[in-house]
Amino acid sequence: MVEFKTVISDPRTGNTYQWDVKGHHANSLVGKRIGDEVDGIFVGLPGYKLVVTGGSDKNGFPMRKEVPGPRRRKVLITEGVGFHPNDKGVRKRKTLRGNTISPEIVQINMKITVHGSKSIEDLLKEEESK
Repeated sequence: MVEFKTVISDPRTGNTYQWDVKGHHANSLVGKRIGDEVDGIFVGLPGYKLVVTGGSDKNGFPMRKEVPGPRRRKVLITEGVGFHPNDKGVRKRKTLRGNTISPEIVQINMKITVHGSKSIEDLLKEEESK
């Protein structure tokens, strides 16, 4: 069975929250891409809308929006996710994960775009009490 750790950031408050997603909710996230909008019910936030912003796989390779598909590739990059050079003009070939969520992904980063009626803290307390 697929299992993900989701890191959800709230741009209003600047806080981040981490949830474990298992079962059929996790299976519904497989195949989504970076930039896709997801219903919050899949991560335990009914009424919320979230955008997938990135993630990393089981070996720590980051997802990158420009790399198509769910597999790893060696890509020549100048800056951005996966490479931050100290000098100008430096390019490097790095192994990166594609922009599609697959079962090999461990962590999914998301950002809230539409807030629901209940606050996230209330929903967190309800889930912890279960």
